[in-house]
Amino acid sequence: MQYRMKHFQLTPEQIEDLLQRADCGHFGTIRENGYPYVIAMHFVYYKGNIYMHGLPKGLKIDNVNRNSKACFEVDELLGLQPDDKCACGTEAIYNSVVLTGTAQIIQEPEFKREVLNKLVDKYTPQFTGGEFPENMLKGTSVIELQVSECTGKYHK
Repeated sequence: MQYRMKHFQLTPEQIEDLLQRADCGHFGTIRENGYPYVIAMHFVYYKGNIYMHGLPKGLKIDNVNRNSKACFEVDELLGLQPDDKCACGTEAIYNSVVLTGTAQIIQEPEFKREVLNKLVDKYTPQFTGGEFPENMLKGTSVIELQVSECTGKYHK
């Protein structure tokens, strides 16, 4: 375990709070050549998992279909604590959460619609309760990261 994780762990409640509040996270998958691929994504934390949406084709979709191992990271920079003597002594004040697990593309239309409604509630609440046209539902992928491990840390 990392040093900071032993002494600066977020509580499960603090982790949940950050995952509910954060607007953007970073989704990590594995490319065909074995290198990681990380992309900023809007998301919703729902039923203990991370859900993201996007186009049904592209690198992240290809990566998920080829290798389901994935991760997701959320952070917030709360400020900087400067050192009076040296720039190298300046420390970040932050909270962060890292989740690892198995990613898959949601195929079941009703659950896909349910998740998309949660995303609408979070990002565009003025459209809550609206219907998704069938062509929009078909033209949108929903990625689920089934969380197997979650850690959160802070520095203040």
